[in-house]
Amino acid sequence: MDKWGPLLKDIELLSGILADVVESENPRVHDLYTQLRDYGLERASALSDCNDETDGMEALGKMISLAKQLDAEEAYGVMRTFAMALNLVNAAEVRHGVRSMKNRIGNQDPNEVFGPLPMVTDSMAGTFDAILKQNLASKDDIYEKLISQKVEIVLTAHPTEVNRRTHLGKYRKVSEMLAYLELHPKDSYERSEALLELRRVIGSLWGSDEIRRTKPTVQTEALGGIAIIETVLWDAVPAYLRKLDAQCRLTLGKRLPIDNVPIRFASWIGGDRDGNPNVTPMVTKEVVAVQRLRAAKLFLNDLNELYGDLAISSRYTPAMEKLAGQIKDSKDVREKYRRVIGHICQRLVKTVKICEAELLGMSHLPELSSRSDNFREVKGWETVEPLWDADEMMRYLRIMYDSLSDTGFQLLADGTLLDIIRRLSTFGMTLVPLDIREESTKHTEALDCITRFLGIGSYKEWNEETRLNFLQAELAGKRPLFRSRDIHNMGFDNSVLNTLETFSVISSLKPDSLGAYVISQAQTASDVLAVMLLQKQFGMSPENSNMMRVVPLFETLTDLENAPEKLETLFSIPSYTGAVKSKQEVMVGYSDSAKDAGRLAACWAQYNSQEEMAAVAKKYGIEITFFHGKGGTVGRGGNPALYRAIQSHPPNTINGRFRVTEQGEMITKNFGSVSVAERTLDIYSSAVLRESFTKHVEPKPEWRKQMKRISKLSCDDYRFLVREEPRFVPYFRQATPELELGSLNIGSRPAKRNPKGGIESLRAIPWTFAWTQTRTHLSAWLGVGAGLRVDDPVELELLQTMYKDWPWFRETIDLIGMILTKTDFSIAKNYDEQLVDKTDDLLSLGREVREKLVQTRQSVLAVTQSNKVAGAHVALVSSSTTIRHPYVDPINVFQAELLKRLRSLEKKDKLSAEMAEDREILKNALIVSIKGVAAGMRNSG
Repeated sequence: MDKWGPLLKDIELLSGILADVVESENPRVHDLYTQLRDYGLERASALSDCNDETDGMEALGKMISLAKQLDAEEAYGVMRTFAMALNLVNAAEVRHGVRSMKNRIGNQDPNEVFGPLPMVTDSMAGTFDAILKQNLASKDDIYEKLISQKVEIVLTAHPTEVNRRTHLGKYRKVSEMLAYLELHPKDSYERSEALLELRRVIGSLWGSDEIRRTKPTVQTEALGGIAIIETVLWDAVPAYLRKLDAQCRLTLGKRLPIDNVPIRFASWIGGDRDGNPNVTPMVTKEVVAVQRLRAAKLFLNDLNELYGDLAISSRYTPAMEKLAGQIKDSKDVREKYRRVIGHICQRLVKTVKICEAELLGMSHLPELSSRSDNFREVKGWETVEPLWDADEMMRYLRIMYDSLSDTGFQLLADGTLLDIIRRLSTFGMTLVPLDIREESTKHTEALDCITRFLGIGSYKEWNEETRLNFLQAELAGKRPLFRSRDIHNMGFDNSVLNTLETFSVISSLKPDSLGAYVISQAQTASDVLAVMLLQKQFGMSPENSNMMRVVPLFETLTDLENAPEKLETLFSIPSYTGAVKSKQEVMVGYSDSAKDAGRLAACWAQYNSQEEMAAVAKKYGIEITFFHGKGGTVGRGGNPALYRAIQSHPPNTINGRFRVTEQGEMITKNFGSVSVAERTLDIYSSAVLRESFTKHVEPKPEWRKQMKRISKLSCDDYRFLVREEPRFVPYFRQATPELELGSLNIGSRPAKRNPKGGIESLRAIPWTFAWTQTRTHLSAWLGVGAGLRVDDPVELELLQTMYKDWPWFRETIDLIGMILTKTDFSIAKNYDEQLVDKTDDLLSLGREVREKLVQTRQSVLAVTQSNKVAGAHVALVSSSTTIRHPYVDPINVFQAELLKRLRSLEKKDKLSAEMAEDREILKNALIVSIKGVAAGMRNSG
């Protein structure tokens, strides 16, 4: 059986169960679903036999015709069935991914020494092997680089996960049940019971409401992030580190230090204030409290297990004897490990009680402030101090570990206790440190109000030199600008008070609760010093060891181009470099720069900017870490082939330090189960290690010159259509479901930074989401065709050489090629035909957009010297996409029809009761269709 056979078999099984469930409830919907899926299969077959999309027009026409005939209830039922079918396909693919990895391990060379990690390129085992075989480094060099590298994955609540959390858990169970079925013979009792359970899960999914009826709050988004840690990462991290430790011993001859973790996590959920008025200071405080509460409970559960493991009554080191002797009033007299564990539990229970009391006073969510009953009853907690500090808890754990190791109990030391040590090293006492993000203009406004109040002028009106002089003088001084307790009596407006209260709240939190303070729309050196001064005002400073590191985010083309100069200004201030201890983190915005200038121009700006910023940092002896703000889609900087993506970063910009965002549906995809999460951790950590020993290809002068030309042409073409073409905004809003996306209730954050703004104020996520829905994917390729098109054969040959010899350029073009395989000319055209006003202006613009799509495909083919779009990324998604098309094509057709009907009803002055009822059903069907397309594309924004 070919490699896709087991996946197709799983899909057939799940689809059959779903069909049975639907047929039992509504035979008409079942028949329509079957008919439309057959049309989808017919179109997929026609398209696979040729390169011309018009060959699938007959089947597409049948879908369009049938969509017009169905009433609202039928359309809703059909959309529900297809959307659920696609989510089941995704669940089957998750299982198939794990299966494929096991098969790859099973097919390894039998002469190779098998390790705990797979011997594949994008794994730590394969990476060790490649570096050693190519004589790039010694075993000691590899080991030292590994234990010193710092990778941090930042979970964000960007609204791209369209599925409810309840449903995500059930689809995860479907994947687990498929794995269970493989373990049992066809006629076994266990298999029949598992099939019954699978039917129950799918029946439960069908019977539940897949639509979020209200927008999630920031707190519920935080619960989603916490759930990933509790249900997946808490087990995946120590499991992966055990395998990595064993691989290090096998290949490098050394074990991983017990408290060393090459990969950590952080979060924006509850701290990302940029354009989200729902992230208030009190919400931030609440989220931090619940993270501490959940961390304490998780450690209590672990320690209860450890208590059962360590019933040892003799042989202790002096340090262990001393530690146990300091603990009084314990029922564990002879079993001294248990005495210490019991004491830690008492302190953690005290921590839980304090957090619960704090949350009871502020939380409206029962699951946040619920009383704790999930751990063994612990007595004596009232008289001990709470345990807040990870270093203090680590001291207890290390003494126990060293004692067990030194007295002949190494196996016990390397059991549950080692897992707890590694969890503590990874998650600390707060699960994840919380970043704060805010717009630079908010800090400017706050300082302007303060300087006006103090009677020293308008900070906002000062030039950059005056601002820098003022900020440096105040940072050097010992006195605050004003008495912080007086902020409510100074006449400041609510926006400024909100900004200042945020600094007041974060100053009250323990430093390990917080990560970076990210300044969005950062444009000047003073933007960075302004945040440092506002922290100092509330007692956060290097001297107090509680200052958050300040991270400018450069996210437009202009800001990226100017960023090296701004860093030069900062680094030339001795007091600044001293305060940050010669370390600087800089965030690069991928999604907003792509929305600002188009994909190609943004990519080149990001490359140049990082390269130049790294050079500036080297000049001043600064250790620079780049924080990559990427989305899930290619249009927002995402890359499905993570290992290669990290290798293709500009030279000297990673150096073992890599920070990146993971958001929405990508969190679910990469960390949806323990086995998948282990694989993701392996790819991230091995990719960063491999990059440290990669000899990067430095772009030649003629390549740089060509990229400058390409970038300008691409940017001009992109910006002309999006910014200057008067027909574009009306066309965009008619041809896509952009205006209807708000009904999804998928995030707490508004779709626009400025509610009254146009396309320029629309966030990158809904911008990309809208084009993904219509299968146009315009945000990922617009401008590429104009940039790559050349008439001179010599220039074309140069581009082909760049593609062949320059990994960064090849990766960029291959990613665009991959997204082009996801576009569908005929599906996009149908949206125009159904939705766009029948005026020459708008219809002609639609044709021009599709012509640009064709031109882009041709340009990519010319550069790659292919007859059809190819490359590693295309191979990665092509089979997967083919499997989905028979399901997603009917959804696209129905979505266009639903939008047409709804917009027609919205234009009516008065609706009858029947029409009003139809409208609500059509709205539900539309929401489900949007979720279905997102599931079919495997990404949304």
